[in-house]
Amino acid sequence: MLLAVIYLVLAIRQNIWCWAAAAVSTLLYLFIMYRADLYMESALQFFYLGMAAYGWYEWRHGGAGGEELEVSTWPVRYHLIALFTVMTLVLVSGELLSRYSSAALPFLDSFTTWGAVVATFMVARKILENWIYWFVIDAVSIGLYLSRELYFTAGLFAFYLVMIVIGYRKWRASMLESTA
Repeated sequence: MLLAVIYLVLAIRQNIWCWAAAAVSTLLYLFIMYRADLYMESALQFFYLGMAAYGWYEWRHGGAGGEELEVSTWPVRYHLIALFTVMTLVLVSGELLSRYSSAALPFLDSFTTWGAVVATFMVARKILENWIYWFVIDAVSIGLYLSRELYFTAGLFAFYLVMIVIGYRKWRASMLESTA
């Protein structure tokens, strides 16, 4: 949990070392989620590991001309595509998990997983609205984790909700400052 908090604090500060903290935290959560029968959340940890490397690279070299990446926003059509894609994947994977596995809460598990895939990509690209996505995902995750008696993880995600608001404000200020 400490590494997850360190990741979030460093991400809020746009410190590239957040991705190293994310990688180590991810490896630990892989085992926790698997033992809780949250298979989609478990699989998500492999994605997070790859995104830690991608995020590191993008934050260092992903900006214009290979410069450091700046905070930006997505046009509405990107959000519509992202939301449609997430909901389609939730329906498909939730149905597959409910039919062919012992997964707990397969549709909620799928929602938090596919939503997190999109939101993590947005963080790696420094898209401001990632914080809004994370707020919704983490609020749903709290209920998911409480249902599986992962009380410390649910508490961590409640703390994340507060940090998300701070992150949004700091990134927005950073974006406005860089465009001024």
